[in-house]
Amino acid sequence: MPPERHSPDDPCEWLNRARSNLAMAKCAANTPDVFFEDLCFNCQQAVEKALKALLVHAKISAPRTHDIAELLTQVQKAGFDPSSKILEAAKLTGYSVASRYPGLDEPITIEEFREALSIAECVIEWINDLLTPW
Repeated sequence: MPPERHSPDDPCEWLNRARSNLAMAKCAANTPDVFFEDLCFNCQQAVEKALKALLVHAKISAPRTHDIAELLTQVQKAGFDPSSKILEAAKLTGYSVASRYPGLDEPITIEEFREALSIAECVIEWINDLLTPW
């Protein structure tokens, strides 16, 4: 059963959606018909939505962007101090568009997927720790 829904101005809703993207990446990882590109897209989406949860929590309008580096800059301007591991999430931006369509990028390897998944898990854990308890 999906988590309880909240309004879009509630950081909990953004974090729930981030967790949903992360769960999709994890559960589909062992499915033979799923491309690593699609799994990496879900990792990128998880990070994007988690960072937007933090911005919403800080009462900052989440910008309409897929650029993780831009979101990380906004998070830092809001007074949060992401570690170097969290800042690595900027490299996931490339999975937001180009990797989703045939022929626009090289196929993603399992190692690249595992790295994207690890980064997404770290970002969500960091933001969850910052926002708990609500």
